[in-house]
Amino acid sequence: MDEAYAVVVGAGVVGLAVARELACRGHETLILEAAGHVGAGASSRNSEVIHAGLYYPPGSFKARLCVSGRERLYEYCGERGIAHRRCGKLIVATDGAQLPALAAIAANARANGVELESLDQAAALALEPELSCAGALLSPLTGIIDSHSYMLALLADAERAGAILACNHRVTRVLPDKQAMLVGVNGGEPSLRVRRLINCAGVDAAALARLIEGFPRQHIPVTYLAKGSYFTLKGRAPFRRLIYPLPIPGGLGIHLTLDLAGRARFGPDVEWVERRDYGVDPQRGASFYGAVRRYWPGLADDALQPGYAGIRANLSGPGAPAADFRIDDATIHGVAGLIHLFGIDSPGLTASLALATEVVARIS
Repeated sequence: MDEAYAVVVGAGVVGLAVARELACRGHETLILEAAGHVGAGASSRNSEVIHAGLYYPPGSFKARLCVSGRERLYEYCGERGIAHRRCGKLIVATDGAQLPALAAIAANARANGVELESLDQAAALALEPELSCAGALLSPLTGIIDSHSYMLALLADAERAGAILACNHRVTRVLPDKQAMLVGVNGGEPSLRVRRLINCAGVDAAALARLIEGFPRQHIPVTYLAKGSYFTLKGRAPFRRLIYPLPIPGGLGIHLTLDLAGRARFGPDVEWVERRDYGVDPQRGASFYGAVRRYWPGLADDALQPGYAGIRANLSGPGAPAADFRIDDATIHGVAGLIHLFGIDSPGLTASLALATEVVARIS
């Protein structure tokens, strides 16, 4: 029977960060990934934004780990030569009625230790002349990143420290066994004995928890699949910063983000779905024009084209307040050596290094 100290299930950005942390602390680490390559899920289907930490409730995992993870991520990018840019973003009130909501975001950000600059209409338009707004908040700490290069750097660090990545290995059964767990993959009998199992399976995290024989079902959350579609802009946008409207239930609204080449994309919207489907319906573009023109009235007809879509496994459903990250260890569910990461949606990429430290501290 094969043995490993720790198995990390899922080679998305958070799983890779956790594996790197484990391996660099001298733990024998195996990464099991169901897909054929790293970052096949949400980690490669997002806005690639480094978030400042504005919206999350003070004291929450999201607030604390986003703020600490952001600075660690910028530092890591600098050390590893990972392409990124601290471009900043504007959060805009498109009319005067939204100004109190903008002030509430600023107050929440200050409670999280994040300073924003409040701009009146003239100051906002001086920065971005094509913008339409009644006022805005400037977040100078927001940035963008080449998320694929970041994941490859995490993997390289982990492998350099002795970690092993096994792609096309889907966990299909887990048996608790005398202060350890027996793991089976691809339908085979459980034959891998591990002392630590860290569930970083993203959208599949709850499904993986259900595969653990005898695991208490009351500790497996209901998850809701939120599909977010993106549309890309033909030609270049006249903006140097990211542009965000006020948040909406289930997401941050259809915002404008830039990639490192200056190309613009819009999204994600929010579509609650029952199953995973990464296709982008071109007809959804009609609602994008209306949403974008509230802050960029100069968007031309036929300027948008379908881009890509991602799926988030949310712990809160339609109309409910956004749920916090869940890091469930033995103090919660009673199974020694097992940690589940549930509901790791945005700002998971930004928080990834801080999340990894938090997780490994619970099992060392």
